[in-house]
Amino acid sequence: MAKTCAFSILLKLLPFLTTTALYFGFVTKDPEGELWTTVLKCLPIFGLMLFIGMHKMNSILDCYGGKILLGLTFSVTGDALLNLDLFPHGMGAFAVAQICYIAAYGLKPVKFYFAIPFYALGIAMYVVVFEKLDVVLKVGLPIYAFLLTSMVWRSVVQASTKPNFFNILCAFGSFMFAVSDGFIAIDKFYTPIPHARYYIMTTYYFAQCAITLSIVNRIGETD
Repeated sequence: MAKTCAFSILLKLLPFLTTTALYFGFVTKDPEGELWTTVLKCLPIFGLMLFIGMHKMNSILDCYGGKILLGLTFSVTGDALLNLDLFPHGMGAFAVAQICYIAAYGLKPVKFYFAIPFYALGIAMYVVVFEKLDVVLKVGLPIYAFLLTSMVWRSVVQASTKPNFFNILCAFGSFMFAVSDGFIAIDKFYTPIPHARYYIMTTYYFAQCAITLSIVNRIGETD
C-alpha cells in the first residue's frame, strides 16, 4: 500500500520534476526581463499547483490544501515579477504567499519559543543588508522578513504537533524557503555569490515542493 501511494505521488509530481529539469537545462545564465525564461521559471510552480488539483478538495478558502494552492498562486506571481526585475512588487506577492502558508499551518498552539531563533536570524540578515537598501525596501523588507520567519515558525509548530513524514518535510522545506531568500538578499544587497541562481532556485523549488507535499495527509481537512 505504501509503495502504491509513493508511486502515485511520484506520478503526480512528474510535471513539477520535468519542468524543473527544463528550467535548469535551458536557463544557463541569469537573464531578467526575458519572457521565455520567466515562463520556464514559473512552470515548476504550475506543476505543483497541478499536483494539488489532482486531489479532491473542498472550498479553497476553508481547507489546508486550498490555502497552500493560494500560496503557490501568489508565489508564481512573485516569480514572474522578480524575473521582470520588479523586486518590490515580487516581494509583495511573496508576502501574501507567506500569509497563505501561515493560514494553512494555523496559529495554535503558539509555542513561541520555536519562533525566537528564526526571528533572530531574520533580524541579523536585515542588519547585514540594511545599508544597501533603498527607502522602500528599508520599510518593506522587515515586513516580509517577519512574515517569512513566521511562516517557518508555524511550519515547525505544525511538525511538532502532528509529527508525520510530510509535516516534518514541510518544516524543513519552509526553512529552505528562508535559506533561498537569504541567498537572494546576500547576493543582491551585500556581496555577489558565485552561481547564486543555482543555490537560490534549487532551495526554492525544493521548499515549494516540500510545502506542497504536506497536503497529502490533509487535503480535505477543514478549519
